Amino acid sequence: MAPSLGYRDAVHALRELGLEPGVPVLAVGAPEWLDEVRGDISSLAGALLASSAAVLSPAFTLQTMVTPPFGPEGNGMAYRSASEANAEAEFFRSDMPAHASLGPLPDALRRVNGARRSNHPILSFVGVGADELLVQQSLTDPWGPIAELAVRGGEAVLLGADHTANVALHLAAQRAGRKQFVRWALTAEGVVECPAFPGCSRGFAAIAPRLRGIAREAWLGSAHLQAIPLRDLLHTAAAWMRQDPAALLCDDPTCALCQAVRSTQS
Repeated sequence: MAPSLGYRDAVHALRELGLEPGVPVLAVGAPEWLDEVRGDISSLAGALLASSAAVLSPAFTLQTMVTPPFGPEGNGMAYRSASEANAEAEFFRSDMPAHASLGPLPDALRRVNGARRSNHPILSFVGVGADELLVQQSLTDPWGPIAELAVRGGEAVLLGADHTANVALHLAAQRAGRKQFVRWALTAEGVVECPAFPGCSRGFAAIAPRLRGIAREAWLGSAHLQAIPLRDLLHTAAAWMRQDPAALLCDDPTCALCQAVRSTQS
Protein backbone atom coordinates (compact mmCIF):
# COMPACT_ATOMS: atom_id res chain seq x y z
CA MET A 1 0.00 0.00 0.00
CA ALA A 2 1.24 3.45 -0.81
CA PRO A 3 2.14 5.41 2.31
CA SER A 4 -0.53 8.02 1.60
CA LEU A 5 -4.24 7.36 1.17
CA GLY A 6 -6.20 10.14 -0.46
CA TYR A 7 -9.90 10.78 -0.09
CA ARG A 8 -10.40 10.84 -3.85
CA ASP A 9 -8.53 7.55 -4.24
CA ALA A 10 -10.77 5.95 -1.64
CA VAL A 11 -13.97 7.33 -3.16
CA HIS A 12 -12.88 6.10 -6.60
CA ALA A 13 -12.12 2.62 -5.27
CA LEU A 14 -15.45 2.40 -3.44
CA ARG A 15 -17.24 3.53 -6.60
CA GLU A 16 -15.46 0.77 -8.53
CA LEU A 17 -16.63 -1.61 -5.81
CA GLY A 18 -20.18 -0.67 -6.70
CA LEU A 19 -21.22 1.03 -3.48
CA GLU A 20 -24.28 3.23 -3.86
CA PRO A 21 -25.00 6.33 -1.76
CA GLY A 22 -28.46 5.03 -0.86
CA VAL A 23 -27.25 1.70 0.56
CA PRO A 24 -26.05 1.26 4.18
CA VAL A 25 -22.89 -0.75 4.83
CA LEU A 26 -21.15 -2.79 7.50
CA ALA A 27 -17.47 -1.85 7.21
CA VAL A 28 -14.68 -4.03 8.57
CA GLY A 29 -10.98 -3.79 7.84
CA ALA A 30 -7.70 -5.60 8.23
CA PRO A 31 -5.94 -4.03 11.23
CA GLU A 32 -2.49 -4.38 9.68
CA TRP A 33 -3.57 -2.49 6.55
CA LEU A 34 -5.55 0.10 8.49
CA ASP A 35 -2.52 0.70 10.69
CA GLU A 36 -0.45 1.44 7.56
CA VAL A 37 -2.83 4.23 6.58
CA ARG A 38 -3.55 5.38 10.14
CA GLY A 39 -2.53 8.96 9.34
CA ASP A 40 -5.11 9.07 6.56
CA ILE A 41 -7.80 6.96 8.21
CA SER A 42 -10.13 9.96 8.30
CA SER A 43 -9.97 10.02 4.49
CA LEU A 44 -11.14 6.42 4.36
CA ALA A 45 -13.91 7.07 6.89
CA GLY A 46 -15.03 10.11 4.93
CA ALA A 47 -15.05 8.15 1.68
CA LEU A 48 -17.20 5.44 3.24
CA LEU A 49 -19.68 8.03 4.47
CA ALA A 50 -19.82 9.72 1.06
CA SER A 51 -20.38 6.38 -0.68
CA SER A 52 -23.21 4.95 1.43
CA ALA A 53 -26.42 5.80 3.25
CA ALA A 54 -25.02 4.80 6.65
CA VAL A 55 -21.89 3.17 8.02
CA LEU A 56 -21.85 0.56 10.77
CA SER A 57 -18.62 -0.89 12.15
CA PRO A 58 -17.73 -3.20 15.05
CA ALA A 59 -16.25 -1.28 17.98
CA PHE A 60 -15.77 -4.28 20.24
CA THR A 61 -14.15 -3.81 23.65
CA LEU A 62 -12.66 -7.19 24.47
CA GLN A 63 -10.57 -5.43 27.12
CA THR A 64 -13.64 -5.35 29.39
CA MET A 65 -13.95 -9.13 29.61
CA VAL A 66 -13.63 -10.90 32.95
CA THR A 67 -13.98 -14.58 33.78
CA PRO A 68 -15.41 -16.25 36.89
CA PRO A 69 -13.53 -19.15 38.46
CA PHE A 70 -16.44 -21.44 37.57
CA GLY A 71 -19.21 -21.32 34.98
CA PRO A 72 -21.30 -23.26 32.45
CA GLU A 73 -19.80 -26.43 31.01
CA GLY A 74 -19.04 -26.56 27.29
CA ASN A 75 -18.52 -22.80 27.23
CA GLY A 76 -15.36 -22.86 25.14
CA MET A 77 -12.97 -21.72 27.85
CA ALA A 78 -10.86 -22.81 30.80
CA TYR A 79 -12.19 -20.81 33.74
CA ARG A 80 -9.37 -21.02 36.23
CA SER A 81 -6.62 -20.05 33.76
CA ALA A 82 -8.68 -17.30 32.11
CA SER A 83 -9.69 -15.73 35.42
CA GLU A 84 -6.05 -14.96 36.17
CA ALA A 85 -6.22 -12.15 33.60
CA ASN A 86 -9.12 -10.37 35.33
CA ALA A 87 -6.82 -7.84 37.00
CA GLU A 88 -6.09 -6.35 33.56
CA ALA A 89 -9.76 -5.88 32.61
CA GLU A 90 -11.07 -2.35 32.10
CA PHE A 91 -14.46 -0.93 33.02
CA PHE A 92 -16.65 -0.41 29.96
CA ARG A 93 -17.21 3.23 29.00
CA SER A 94 -19.14 4.47 26.01
CA ASP A 95 -16.11 6.54 24.98
CA MET A 96 -13.47 3.85 25.44
CA PRO A 97 -11.37 2.96 22.39
CA ALA A 98 -12.27 -0.12 20.39
CA HIS A 99 -10.02 -3.10 20.95
CA ALA A 100 -6.67 -2.78 19.15
CA SER A 101 -7.41 -5.92 17.11
CA LEU A 102 -9.97 -3.92 15.10
CA GLY A 103 -7.49 -1.30 13.94
CA PRO A 104 -8.15 2.45 13.83
CA LEU A 105 -11.34 2.57 11.71
CA PRO A 106 -13.92 2.23 14.54
CA ASP A 107 -12.33 5.05 16.51
CA ALA A 108 -12.08 7.23 13.40
CA LEU A 109 -15.82 6.75 12.90
CA ARG A 110 -16.48 7.49 16.58
CA ARG A 111 -14.92 10.93 16.06
CA VAL A 112 -17.24 11.80 13.17
CA ASN A 113 -19.87 14.40 13.99
CA GLY A 114 -23.16 12.64 14.67
CA ALA A 115 -21.63 9.23 15.33
CA ARG A 116 -23.34 6.98 17.86
CA ARG A 117 -22.26 3.84 19.67
CA SER A 118 -24.37 1.02 21.05
CA ASN A 119 -23.94 0.15 24.72
CA HIS A 120 -23.09 -3.56 24.64
CA PRO A 121 -20.15 -3.84 27.07
CA ILE A 122 -18.18 -6.18 24.79
CA LEU A 123 -19.75 -6.24 21.31
CA SER A 124 -20.69 -2.61 20.67
CA PHE A 125 -21.04 -1.09 17.21
CA VAL A 126 -20.33 2.45 16.09
CA GLY A 127 -22.52 3.99 13.44
CA VAL A 128 -22.93 7.17 11.45
CA GLY A 129 -26.44 7.70 10.13
CA ALA A 130 -27.19 4.34 11.70
CA ASP A 131 -29.23 5.14 14.82
CA GLU A 132 -32.09 2.89 13.68
CA LEU A 133 -29.61 0.03 13.34
CA LEU A 134 -27.85 0.55 16.66
CA VAL A 135 -31.06 0.44 18.71
CA GLN A 136 -31.62 -3.12 17.52
CA GLN A 137 -28.79 -4.40 19.72
CA SER A 138 -29.32 -5.87 23.18
CA LEU A 139 -27.40 -8.20 25.47
CA THR A 140 -29.45 -11.13 24.21
CA ASP A 141 -29.31 -10.02 20.56
CA PRO A 142 -25.83 -8.64 19.91
CA TRP A 143 -26.18 -9.02 16.12
CA GLY A 144 -29.46 -7.10 15.87
CA PRO A 145 -27.84 -4.16 14.02
CA ILE A 146 -26.51 -6.48 11.31
CA ALA A 147 -29.88 -8.23 10.98
CA GLU A 148 -31.60 -4.87 10.51
CA LEU A 149 -28.92 -3.79 8.05
CA ALA A 150 -29.66 -6.90 5.99
CA VAL A 151 -33.40 -6.15 6.04
CA ARG A 152 -32.60 -2.71 4.64
CA GLY A 153 -30.59 -4.16 1.75
CA GLY A 154 -27.22 -3.35 3.27
CA GLU A 155 -23.85 -4.73 2.29
CA ALA A 156 -20.77 -6.02 4.08
CA VAL A 157 -17.63 -4.18 2.96
CA LEU A 158 -14.24 -5.75 3.65
CA LEU A 159 -11.33 -3.32 3.53
CA GLY A 160 -8.12 -5.26 2.98
CA ALA A 161 -9.53 -8.06 5.13
CA ASP A 162 -10.61 -11.61 4.50
CA HIS A 163 -13.74 -13.14 5.98
CA THR A 164 -12.10 -13.89 9.33
CA ALA A 165 -12.89 -10.22 10.05
CA ASN A 166 -16.43 -10.47 8.70
CA VAL A 167 -18.50 -10.28 11.88
CA ALA A 168 -21.73 -10.79 9.90
CA LEU A 169 -20.83 -14.47 9.71
CA HIS A 170 -21.41 -14.73 13.46
CA LEU A 171 -25.06 -13.87 12.78
CA ALA A 172 -25.16 -16.54 10.08
CA ALA A 173 -23.78 -19.07 12.57
CA GLN A 174 -26.44 -18.11 15.10
CA ARG A 175 -29.17 -18.46 12.48
CA ALA A 176 -27.81 -21.88 11.52
CA GLY A 177 -28.28 -23.02 15.11
CA ARG A 178 -24.61 -23.07 16.04
CA LYS A 179 -23.81 -23.19 19.74
CA GLN A 180 -23.52 -19.76 21.35
CA PHE A 181 -21.48 -18.95 24.43
CA VAL A 182 -21.55 -16.80 27.56
CA ARG A 183 -18.98 -14.18 28.47
CA TRP A 184 -18.79 -11.54 31.19
CA ALA A 185 -17.93 -7.83 31.11
CA LEU A 186 -16.78 -5.37 33.74
CA THR A 187 -19.02 -2.29 33.99
CA ALA A 188 -19.55 0.51 36.47
CA GLU A 189 -22.72 -1.29 37.60
CA GLY A 190 -20.85 -4.54 38.21
CA VAL A 191 -20.09 -7.65 36.19
CA VAL A 192 -22.61 -8.15 33.38
CA GLU A 193 -23.35 -11.54 31.84
CA CYS A 194 -23.34 -11.44 28.04
CA PRO A 195 -25.18 -14.38 26.43
CA ALA A 196 -25.37 -15.20 22.71
CA PHE A 197 -21.61 -14.69 22.48
CA PRO A 198 -20.03 -15.86 19.20
CA GLY A 199 -17.60 -18.65 18.52
CA CYS A 200 -14.31 -18.70 16.65
CA SER A 201 -13.88 -16.82 13.35
CA ARG A 202 -10.56 -18.32 12.23
CA GLY A 203 -12.29 -20.68 9.81
CA PHE A 204 -14.48 -18.03 8.19
CA ALA A 205 -12.19 -17.50 5.19
CA ALA A 206 -13.50 -20.78 3.77
CA ILE A 207 -16.73 -19.04 2.76
CA ALA A 208 -14.99 -17.10 -0.03
CA PRO A 209 -15.37 -19.68 -2.86
CA ARG A 210 -19.09 -19.92 -2.17
CA LEU A 211 -19.49 -16.18 -2.66
CA ARG A 212 -18.10 -16.11 -6.20
CA GLY A 213 -20.61 -14.35 -8.38
CA ILE A 214 -22.06 -12.62 -5.31
CA ALA A 215 -19.08 -10.66 -3.97
CA ARG A 216 -17.79 -7.66 -5.90
CA GLU A 217 -14.13 -6.70 -5.83
CA ALA A 218 -11.90 -3.66 -6.26
CA TRP A 219 -8.45 -2.50 -5.15
CA LEU A 220 -7.24 0.47 -3.16
CA GLY A 221 -3.48 0.41 -3.51
CA SER A 222 -2.48 -3.06 -2.30
CA ALA A 223 -5.71 -3.53 -0.35
CA HIS A 224 -8.27 -5.96 -1.72
CA LEU A 225 -11.79 -4.58 -1.22
CA GLN A 226 -14.94 -6.70 -1.27
CA ALA A 227 -18.64 -5.90 -1.06
CA ILE A 228 -21.26 -8.59 -0.45
CA PRO A 229 -25.02 -8.09 -0.12
CA LEU A 230 -25.77 -9.09 3.45
CA ARG A 231 -28.91 -11.03 2.67
CA ASP A 232 -27.02 -13.21 0.19
CA LEU A 233 -24.07 -13.60 2.56
CA LEU A 234 -26.22 -14.65 5.51
CA HIS A 235 -28.33 -17.04 3.44
CA THR A 236 -25.32 -18.70 1.79
CA ALA A 237 -23.32 -19.11 4.99
CA ALA A 238 -26.22 -20.27 7.18
CA ALA A 239 -27.34 -22.81 4.58
CA TRP A 240 -23.83 -24.26 4.35
CA MET A 241 -23.49 -24.52 8.12
CA ARG A 242 -26.85 -26.29 8.37
CA GLN A 243 -25.76 -28.74 5.68
CA ASP A 244 -22.21 -29.32 6.95
CA PRO A 245 -21.62 -29.35 10.73
CA ALA A 246 -17.91 -28.62 10.21
CA ALA A 247 -18.37 -25.67 7.84
CA LEU A 248 -16.44 -22.54 8.86
CA LEU A 249 -14.93 -24.15 11.96
CA CYS A 250 -11.18 -23.73 12.35
CA ASP A 251 -8.79 -26.68 12.12
CA ASP A 252 -6.87 -25.96 15.33
CA PRO A 253 -7.35 -29.03 17.56
CA THR A 254 -6.73 -26.89 20.65
CA CYS A 255 -9.51 -24.36 19.85
CA ALA A 256 -11.94 -24.73 22.75
CA LEU A 257 -14.66 -22.78 20.95
CA CYS A 258 -14.72 -24.93 17.82
CA GLN A 259 -14.38 -28.11 19.85
CA ALA A 260 -17.41 -27.04 21.90
CA VAL A 261 -19.40 -26.53 18.69
CA ARG A 262 -18.34 -29.94 17.38
CA SER A 263 -19.36 -31.61 20.62
CA THR A 264 -22.94 -30.40 20.18
CA GLN A 265 -23.12 -31.76 16.64
CA SER A 266 -21.74 -35.26 17.17
